[in-house]
Amino acid sequence: MKLSEFSYNLPKEFIAQYPLENRLDAKLLVLDRKMRKIFHNKFYEINKFFKKGDVLVLNNTRVFKARLKGKKETGGIVEILLIKELEAGIWKAMISHAKRTRENTKIFLDKDTFATIKEKLGTRCHLEFNKSTQQIIKKYGIVPLPHYIKRNTVTSDEEYYQTVFAKEQGSIAAPTAGLHFTKEILESIKKSGVKIVEITLHIGPGTFKPIRTENIEEHKMEAEYYEISKDVVERINSAKRIFAVGTSVCRALETYVKTRALTGLADLFIYPRHKFRIIDCLITNFHMPCSTPLLLVCAFASKPAIFKAYKEAVEKNYRFLSYGDAMMIL
Repeated sequence: MKLSEFSYNLPKEFIAQYPLENRLDAKLLVLDRKMRKIFHNKFYEINKFFKKGDVLVLNNTRVFKARLKGKKETGGIVEILLIKELEAGIWKAMISHAKRTRENTKIFLDKDTFATIKEKLGTRCHLEFNKSTQQIIKKYGIVPLPHYIKRNTVTSDEEYYQTVFAKEQGSIAAPTAGLHFTKEILESIKKSGVKIVEITLHIGPGTFKPIRTENIEEHKMEAEYYEISKDVVERINSAKRIFAVGTSVCRALETYVKTRALTGLADLFIYPRHKFRIIDCLITNFHMPCSTPLLLVCAFASKPAIFKAYKEAVEKNYRFLSYGDAMMIL
């Protein structure tokens, strides 16, 4: 299976640069796989597609302000993307201009606050901070918007690039399929007899990692930590239909059903030919050409159906990617 088969033309004007002020005003494209039909709605109408006994699964990970900007002793500007704290004060991270930056280089955030590159690991490195990283993140951290949002971060991103149900801090990116939900719409869904449960999958750089191989099967997903409670498993096992909100939820659940591990690392690469064993319906966004999330939705709904839906979405001026509109696959 060739990567080039999953390319499509995405004009840059269709990539949402800002969120809608009212999350519920997003468009909702509904793709019914059995009927082979496409319906166009607003997200606030989503409740009509649920039935009593369904289970809606959310990813309650919380994005932290993982981006930092600093300067080397030589004056060169360096951007840091924190990934994971390995031990107190030591972080796995990505830095800009990594090839030109040596080990033991200090990156200053102010004259008294700095990180030292302790070890370089390809495009990654281990950084040691000289002060409390939680205080540093609070003072200097920036919301890590995706690279395709071509603007500076603004204060409102701290609210809008976070789901209303976010709890467990650990992601460098939002589970964006969940960004459209409000507390009011979730309460409305619950009152319809739908059980709402939460799992955790901390989204890392692997979700955005480009596929570099033309043969899709050769790509390796970077592992991301997930956690599912026994109570959630029980509710899922008794569900009429399981709705996964986002590709992160889908990967976590499919990993669980494969390994039966309630916690662990999800490195499952889902692409066409994958046999889904647990989810029945998927709520998602519109994804980048040739990306791993696009391959996942193509696996779930078939490539012809997805590409037809995307073509129709462009024709009807849907907004794409993280701050864009929503899609529901039944």
